[in-house]
Amino acid sequence: MAGAAQQKRGWPILRSFAGWTWNDLGGDLGAGLTLAAIAIPEQMATARLGGFAPETGLFLFIAGSIAFAVFGANRYLSSGADSTITPIFAGALAAVAAQGSFGYAALAAVLAIAVGVILIASGLARLGWIASFLSAPVTTGFLAGVAIHIVVSQLPGLLDIASPGPDLLARARFIATHLGDTNFYALLLGAIVFGLSVAGDRWRWRVPGPLIGLATTMLLVALLGSKGVPVVGATAITWPHPAWPQWDGSAIGKLAWLSLLIAVIVMVQTAATTRAFTSLADPQDVNRDFIGVGAGSVLAGLFGLFPVNASPPRTAAVEEAGGSSQLAGLTAVLCLVLLLALGRSLLRYVPIAALAGILFAVALRLARPSIFALVLRQSWGEFLLIIATMAAIVALPIQTGVAVGIGLSLMHGLWTITRTHVIELEHVPGTTVWWTPMEGRHGEKLRGVRVVTFAAPLFFLNADELRRDLIDIIEGDKPSLIVFEASGVSEVDFTAARALLDILDRCRQAEIRFAIARLISPRAQQALRRFGVAEELGPQGFYHSVAEAIDALHAHQREG
Repeated sequence: MAGAAQQKRGWPILRSFAGWTWNDLGGDLGAGLTLAAIAIPEQMATARLGGFAPETGLFLFIAGSIAFAVFGANRYLSSGADSTITPIFAGALAAVAAQGSFGYAALAAVLAIAVGVILIASGLARLGWIASFLSAPVTTGFLAGVAIHIVVSQLPGLLDIASPGPDLLARARFIATHLGDTNFYALLLGAIVFGLSVAGDRWRWRVPGPLIGLATTMLLVALLGSKGVPVVGATAITWPHPAWPQWDGSAIGKLAWLSLLIAVIVMVQTAATTRAFTSLADPQDVNRDFIGVGAGSVLAGLFGLFPVNASPPRTAAVEEAGGSSQLAGLTAVLCLVLLLALGRSLLRYVPIAALAGILFAVALRLARPSIFALVLRQSWGEFLLIIATMAAIVALPIQTGVAVGIGLSLMHGLWTITRTHVIELEHVPGTTVWWTPMEGRHGEKLRGVRVVTFAAPLFFLNADELRRDLIDIIEGDKPSLIVFEASGVSEVDFTAARALLDILDRCRQAEIRFAIARLISPRAQQALRRFGVAEELGPQGFYHSVAEAIDALHAHQREG
């Protein structure tokens, strides 16, 4: 641990390069080329998803990668345009300004700066725990809802039919009534890219499936013509330059709420990526990675772009390709710069339907049908939580749906904690072990002794359950000793402390000794001292083990 701390002090920036040697160069360069091959089609498609020109996604990848290489810590993490957050802010901003307008771009840039500032502040304040706001079922439902948004938003491009506007349900109804206008050549191009993208993911091709699909459709357009299918076009690419975005301050209320939502989602995804892809040479540093991704969003906003996010699939690709530092990301940046400088004429062969096909593959990955099936088999209640979150994302404005999902996640966590009850433990014969009763394996209860436990923090939501359960034991069994095995109690708040004091008073009136054993948490120990529970119990009220507490009772009885 001392070595890790010393490394952190020695590398205030460029932390992923700590310990880098020339032997790592080949792996980083190869991983960078792989990352570029994945990022080029994906970033272009994601920019289109947000209502921006495809090359905007490439600029965003450059900004996110450079900023994270300087300020982040994870050796593999890839930051850039992301299909999870893009439909969320695109739908919200489209309600304020038309996509493609100057006002829309300015709002997106301000949003990027605001999200980046929140992330940097959260990293500096070490608020990595915020990433636990979304439970796994809620995250699954959230991603499935986002996948539906992506599919509906990209169907017009895939079928080459008109798009009626940003409203999801209205767009779905319009598409359903205009399927007869489908351009089957566009559908074929999109299907080719979708099929190759899915196949590449399924069989882990060395060359990314989306890149093969995009190259294939570009070749078809070059040989057979576009046949009326819209293409990106070989327009002159204007490199962005730094400037403070000019925007109408009347939207500040909506932007503030949207910024917080996007920032929480980015934190969740960044933390998940960091925890999943951490080098053995370095400890996890979620807070530092918040700063790296946040710096990327601020940089993107200053160049008139939109928020960035960590990408688990691209990060996995860097790790699998043998990358060992952010040099892989910087190598990919160089590839994209060369493409923008020298290869923009190729854009006239890129069909919009092909980009839609890539996003359809992304949506399939986000939907995670296997997780749906697994949760349905194992937990019907949590499956309903998935469905409720997905329905909120689809039926409500997407930013409202995300807020509902976060609320459901918190309510589910609190509900789980409030269901905690006191558990009576049984003695395992021939040992000093006290254990939870198990089917087919029963222990024994000692005469006059009740050993109980509570596997949750003690606070206002479950304090009454603790009080009621212990009163039932006091008034029912009337034991000589109650031992509270407290190894599962990590925290005690004021309300729970009052409940414990009430229990101690009732035990005293019933001439029952009450002892606490194995209170491991320093925070819980401090709370009991602060709220007067430790003073009320006295020095003979705390023990290192259940057996020690019972022996003390027996010694007290013999002395009596």
